[in-house]
Amino acid sequence: MVSKRAEFFNGIKGILPILLGVLPFGLIYGVSARSAGLPVIAAQAMSFIVFAGSAQFVMVQLISAGIPVGIIILTACLLNLRHALYSASLAPYVQQLPRRWKMLLAYVLTDEAYAVTIIHYQQSDETGYTHWYFLGAGLTLWMVWQISTATGIVLGANVPASWSLDFALPLTFIALVIPSLRTRAEWIAAATAGIVAVLAAGLPFNLGLLVATFTGMAMGLGLEVKAGV
Repeated sequence: MVSKRAEFFNGIKGILPILLGVLPFGLIYGVSARSAGLPVIAAQAMSFIVFAGSAQFVMVQLISAGIPVGIIILTACLLNLRHALYSASLAPYVQQLPRRWKMLLAYVLTDEAYAVTIIHYQQSDETGYTHWYFLGAGLTLWMVWQISTATGIVLGANVPASWSLDFALPLTFIALVIPSLRTRAEWIAAATAGIVAVLAAGLPFNLGLLVATFTGMAMGLGLEVKAGV
């Protein structure tokens, strides 16, 4: 039987390749937050409390634009609705865990942590310690995110534009999505969401992301229902 320690370190190893994209992503957020005028403590607190890169970027943009707080919070909640889908997907694997474990894992649940964890759950025999893999992946990502955003906040505007760090974000998410696509419906849903995201990129407040998300979900759900019929 795989031990708790082994599962924990397997989770760390599983998330390591993705961290190459997370590091510049965190740097960009830190630089953006300072450029938008957020105090150092507030910028880092957002990484600690929200811990969701895409939502943090949008919140920084809305703050810099002087958007009311209520709209900023609502937008962040809408962007993070996908975490409810992640939770529903992982629920069968963690339902036997104590509440304290569920709360901890919910906090470290991100796109990247979900991508590696759900594959591990699906491919591994149940050992009773698989949640330690989840914790290892999520906690490692959390630490790297805090360090990278803090570094970006300290560097501020000193990061040259020639580094093109923003290009690491789409590459990271592409690397996350591709290995998890198995069925025809999943491939079509992902392709649809990608195309719509490009076409709707000009919408204000990054609403194109929401439009693409719901369009992809609707497409995938429709194909699954049709296949079931």
